[in-house]
Amino acid sequence: MEIKPIEFRDEKLILIDQRKLPKTEEYFICSDYKDVIYAIKNMVVRGAPAIGVAASYGIALYVLKNDSIKNFENVLKDFSSTRPTAVNLFWAINRMKKKFDEVKDLGIERVREELLKEAEKIYQEDIEINKKIGENGNKLIRDNSNILTHCNAGALATAGYGTALGVIRSAFYSGKKIHVYVDETRPFLQGSRLTAWELMKENIPCTLICDNMAGFLMKQGKIDAVIVGADRIASNGDTANKIGTYTLAVLAKKHNIPFYVAAPYSTFDFNISSGKEIPIEERPKEEVTEMFTKNSAPDGVNVYNPAFDVTDAELITAIITEKEILYPPLK
Repeated sequence: MEIKPIEFRDEKLILIDQRKLPKTEEYFICSDYKDVIYAIKNMVVRGAPAIGVAASYGIALYVLKNDSIKNFENVLKDFSSTRPTAVNLFWAINRMKKKFDEVKDLGIERVREELLKEAEKIYQEDIEINKKIGENGNKLIRDNSNILTHCNAGALATAGYGTALGVIRSAFYSGKKIHVYVDETRPFLQGSRLTAWELMKENIPCTLICDNMAGFLMKQGKIDAVIVGADRIASNGDTANKIGTYTLAVLAKKHNIPFYVAAPYSTFDFNISSGKEIPIEERPKEEVTEMFTKNSAPDGVNVYNPAFDVTDAELITAIITEKEILYPPLK
């Protein structure tokens, strides 16, 4: 079953509201670029590739809805300030800016036409890239495998299909018998709310576990591989992904379990040499203390809520991209 998390229609960006899943499948309608900025900041849309695609459409919306484009640079800055860790966001912004610079002197109608065309190109390319990642990653998956995944790196985190879940989808649809253990992924529960929802939509066998159960399953020999996505990869292969990923990589190393990262080349940041330079977003404390409006901690407690951690390249067995499978350390 095809999942369409992002759709542009009638000069509106239509997003599955991921805050409402899995209970209700509601859509968040962006009629203006400011709506897209809100959606990115507030986790209506999340996942590095999806954020990049949404931002590109948001930039296109700005030029579609404004006769004057003199504030274009400020709009780009507004998008840049939404989520600091996901490098795909900045990749998409830079691509839209490059296209704008090419056509800005050709009149507003041409600018509108070309920027919307570029956003649509980014959207279509993302889906094709994900499918190629899936095809490449499938080569690493053995039949009858139990795979552990963390957070959501599926269709909901991209324009469609997914990176880590793209590998799982490819393995499943190639006829391999696989089973997926889904980490709940505290505190925002992207695993239990989103990944489990996606897998069940497609009848891919899965079992939900709490984050702190993964090590015990590994010790019991119940995990054959770990596959995760990425929000930014340094030039040496150090990888930022959802908080808790580093813990799984350490556990996988201890138990001699392959640990795979699935991500497009656009997730690499070749401007930084190691993970020490990756900015780590800190999210609101309410994500930890309220558990979707229900208090789960005493009022006034101090909270530390980094959204991501960094996994050292030496803990990563391979990075699966649309072009090739890379084996750290990278040179």
